[in-house]
Amino acid sequence: MFSKKFRRAYLVTSALTVMSLAGCADGGAGAGGALQVSGSTTVAPVAADAAEALKADGLDITVATQGGSAGGISQLASGQIDIAMSSKPLAKEDKAANPDTDFLTTQIGADAVGVIVTKQVADAGVKNLTAAQVRGLFEGKITNWSEVGGPDLDVFVYDKEPGRGTREVLDKYLYGEEKAPPPPKSGNFAIVGGNLETRNKLESTPGAVAPLSTSFVEGRDGLAAVTLDGIEPSPENIASGKYPMSRPLYLFTNGKPEGSAKEFINYVLTSKGQKLMTKHGYLTLKNIGK
Repeated sequence: MFSKKFRRAYLVTSALTVMSLAGCADGGAGAGGALQVSGSTTVAPVAADAAEALKADGLDITVATQGGSAGGISQLASGQIDIAMSSKPLAKEDKAANPDTDFLTTQIGADAVGVIVTKQVADAGVKNLTAAQVRGLFEGKITNWSEVGGPDLDVFVYDKEPGRGTREVLDKYLYGEEKAPPPPKSGNFAIVGGNLETRNKLESTPGAVAPLSTSFVEGRDGLAAVTLDGIEPSPENIASGKYPMSRPLYLFTNGKPEGSAKEFINYVLTSKGQKLMTKHGYLTLKNIGK
C-alpha cells in the first residue's frame, strides 16, 4: 500500500478555500485575476498543494470542492471556474448536457476506490467481499455483518451522492452499464458528500461501510479496505487495472488551457507536481505507464 506520510487536514489551509465561485473573466483566470479550480475532493489535496507551490510565481489560485466531480464539470461548463477536478471520466451525458463546452481532458494520475469497513468488522473476519456481497450490503439486503462472516453487528451504509466520482466507480463495479437501483428505505442508510465527511462518518459509526478513496484511510487505524473478489487495491493492481475499482484522476478545461490555467496544469505534470500525487497516496502517470 501507499506511504502513510501524506495525509493532512488541507481544509484548514489557505490554499483550499470552499467558497461561492464568481464567474470567470477569461479562459485563464477568474474574476479578480484568481484562477478558479473546483470539483473532486479526491483531486483537491494535490491541487491545493500545487496552488501553494505556485504562489511563489505570483499565481493567485483558489481550490474548492463544491459538488465533487459532477459539480466541477457543471461549474466549468457554466463559466464559473477555469479548471474542473474530476475522479471520473467525462461521460457522454456530460457532453450532451453541455454541447457548447469544448471539454479538454488531462489525466494527472490514478487512484482506487475501496469498500471501507471499521477495524472492528475487519478484525472479526470481514477481510474480503465479493461483488454480490457488496451489492447486498448497499441494497440493504445484508443487514448484519454476521451474514458475511463478521461480528453480530448491524450494518450501516454510507453511500456517496449521485454524480460523485467515487459513487460512479462503485456503481460500475456492481452494475456495469445497468442503472443502479434506488437507495433502500432503511434507517441504516445515509448519503454523504466528500471524502473527509465520509471518513468521519465511518470512524464514528460502529458497523459502518462506505466507498472511499483508499488513500484517505492510509494511517487510519480504525478503518480497513477489504479486498474485492480476492484482489487488493495495491499499486500494482491499480496500475494494471486488475483491481476492479481503479480509476483515473483528471483536470478538465474548456478548450486548450491558456495563461495561469496552462501554468497550473503544466506544473502538476512536472516531476515536482507528480510528487504531490505520491505524497497524497495516488499513482503518478509514470506508475501507470503513461
